[in-house]
Amino acid sequence: MAHDMILKDSIEAQTGRASLKIVAILAGGVLVGISYFVPLMAEGDNEVFYRNLLAGVGAVLLGAPVIMHAIKHLLHGHMHMDELVAVAILAAFATGQYQVAGTVGFFLLLANLVESRTALGAKASIESLVRLAPKKAHKLIDGQEHLIDPNTLIAGDIVRVRPGDNIPADGQILSGSTTVNQATITGESLPVDKAVGDEVFSGTTNLTGTLDVRVTRAGEDTTLGKVQRLILQAEASRIPIMRLIDRYAGWYTPVVLMLSGIVLYFTKDITRPITMLIVACPCAIILAVPTVMVAALSCAARLGILVKNVQNLEIARTLTAVVFDKTGTLTTGELTLTRMKPLHQTDAADLLMTAASVESLSKHPVAQAVVAKAHQAHVRLLEATDFREVPGQGVSARVDGQLIRVGRRSWLEAQGVDTSILAKPDATEPEGLSTLHVARNGRIIGWMGLEDRARPEAKAAMEELRELGVKHLIMVTGDRWSVARRVAAEMGCSEVQAEVLPQDKLVLVDSLRSQGHRVAVVGDGVNDAPALAAGDLSVAMGAAGSDVAINSASVALMNNDLQRLPFLIRLSRKAVQVVHQNLMFGVFFITVSLILSGMGTITPIFGAALHLAAALVVVLNSARLVRFGEELHRISDQPAEAPAPRVEPVTGGTGFQPVS
Repeated sequence: MAHDMILKDSIEAQTGRASLKIVAILAGGVLVGISYFVPLMAEGDNEVFYRNLLAGVGAVLLGAPVIMHAIKHLLHGHMHMDELVAVAILAAFATGQYQVAGTVGFFLLLANLVESRTALGAKASIESLVRLAPKKAHKLIDGQEHLIDPNTLIAGDIVRVRPGDNIPADGQILSGSTTVNQATITGESLPVDKAVGDEVFSGTTNLTGTLDVRVTRAGEDTTLGKVQRLILQAEASRIPIMRLIDRYAGWYTPVVLMLSGIVLYFTKDITRPITMLIVACPCAIILAVPTVMVAALSCAARLGILVKNVQNLEIARTLTAVVFDKTGTLTTGELTLTRMKPLHQTDAADLLMTAASVESLSKHPVAQAVVAKAHQAHVRLLEATDFREVPGQGVSARVDGQLIRVGRRSWLEAQGVDTSILAKPDATEPEGLSTLHVARNGRIIGWMGLEDRARPEAKAAMEELRELGVKHLIMVTGDRWSVARRVAAEMGCSEVQAEVLPQDKLVLVDSLRSQGHRVAVVGDGVNDAPALAAGDLSVAMGAAGSDVAINSASVALMNNDLQRLPFLIRLSRKAVQVVHQNLMFGVFFITVSLILSGMGTITPIFGAALHLAAALVVVLNSARLVRFGEELHRISDQPAEAPAPRVEPVTGGTGFQPVS
């Protein structure tokens, strides 16, 4: 991929420059270090000559990069804070303090190296994603394997993936079954079982079985390619506090130079202003924010949370309301047959067999749920003929010579079916379920209740959000009020809106924002794009493999674990807390060091060492965020097996007869 090659070349070039800088630091440092031992090997004029020679050459090697860097910024009209140390090195060199100039340059370059390596650490995480993309693929052509470059794959190609191989492109399994480690994409801690028809992602690792995969997306279009680009975009973005630091950089350097000049005027001691210039270089403040953001983004990506812009990460901590779409977000989006009511002396197995035999010819999600339950119950299906489907109403066919209709009650009544038995108290349809009625030869033989099951982790996520102070948890859905109330009560939502249209969701979000709320909108990204765009923060669920979900939201949860949302809020708050710690430490360090330097308590060399130590403190403090949230790596990704449907007692029939 061209994008990946450019990225890799950039990283290698920057790493090469950093390596050259290390060589210069070591060479200059050795020369300056040896100069301190010259008095042990020479005396008199020879001692002064050799000491100044070694220290002078070392000072040039160490100071030249700093001075050239400062001159380059000045020529471009930018006031950079490294100019302070450049002036200090020139002052020390001009007054013959070559050892001081060299030592100061040595410590400053080390501090700059810490800063640059920290920035490279962010890009190294991207390079590790680049390495995930396989360097070869086994393409099947006329049944024969051909070793090719994965970048040449196109949609429709078939590749063979053996155990231990990285999957070369996004695709669908044609044959074989396996377990796949897809933590790099979804953040799931455990491998996921995959079988024929399942989707697999580029860069994930095939662990056990051999697969034949039909490519659906290759190269930059894969989920991995999109993840790489999004993380790069996030790292390039800036939060307001970073721009605030840049705003004050313009007057910071002149003020420090003025203070150093005042100290020199009153003390006549050149060492004090030199030390002040060294300790005033705000490396700790410069590193305070970007190191935290890099660590936080790395932490989020490790858990399958893609944050497109660091401003979104900062917004998350201020959320006061969350609007959830029901289907596919709080629920699995997959209907499950959970209750059956056989009537007219029909038993449960016969009811399920009759309905499933007809529904097996339909592709509707309701039909697939009925057929799936029949297969689970090991019910043998009969051949259906004369199949007819009325969209949104129901299906009909002949099974064993009898006319079977399965669908809405209103549709059956319009077809002349006798539904009077449903008026009896013990045959009443339940609230909160989607009901499917089954009729044989114009007479109701029972109904089936289907529901979209709530995600097992959704309720726990709601409780966590309330503990974090997010009190307004609103569920919106286009489904019926009875279904919406059941799900909302199960989840513990504070409010619920049912039978809403897409524009109604927009009105709700705008209303919450007008009341002063910071609103997050959570959806599956497929039909929620307008509402997602209206929120202060938009979160797309299950974004792995979904172009729409990745592109429509400011935050993409690569898997379906809703507990990532409260974690994102906690990560945001922790990141801002660490930023404030770093900034307070940086300001405190510079203020105290300037006072001590002006008093002559700190020497230039000791000040340079303190400057390096301060930078290391900030980096190490920020690095703690990388391991934040490790408790989320637990067994939470395997779906629970759906229970067998509850069978209602049969009126005038054979009694309670479970089907599985």
